[in-house]
Amino acid sequence: MLRPILAALLVIATAVPTAAAQPARPAVQRDNPLIDYRGFQRLAARVQPYRQTRLINWAEFERRRGERGVLILDARSEAAFRQGHIQGAVNLPLPDFNAASLRRVIGRSDRPILIYCNNNFSNNREPVMTKLVQLALNIQTFINLVGYGYRNVHELNDVMDFNDPRVRWVRG
Repeated sequence: MLRPILAALLVIATAVPTAAAQPARPAVQRDNPLIDYRGFQRLAARVQPYRQTRLINWAEFERRRGERGVLILDARSEAAFRQGHIQGAVNLPLPDFNAASLRRVIGRSDRPILIYCNNNFSNNREPVMTKLVQLALNIQTFINLVGYGYRNVHELNDVMDFNDPRVRWVRG
């Protein structure tokens, strides 16, 4: 009689895992309050149709660069900028964008800004190595500028050779 009860208890004891044997449950992951991916998606969706109206060809870029108060903003890395850039451009790398740095470099929020990136050049060599088209720096730069309140932005939409004398490429 005792033997069947002990056997049953042994079966139950081995069938029910102990708390120590159970895999630990992951802690509930809360969203970082300083990162809002969904907000970024909403901003990008809102900016996309506006950006389409702000794409300009090289002739328009060239005409606008001569206007008073226009800023040519190069958001590539400082190292790439030092190796070469469009004459007259000012460098503020995208990772350094914040309200204070943008205000310091750009000034007033209605200032006309022209932007370009690696993917505006056909050379595909330093300092303008072509990026994946979905990750072209122009996209993030435009979204960030508008997100920070700078709406007078025009983006170069042409692909140029930086050796073309019209570009006025400054070599480091």
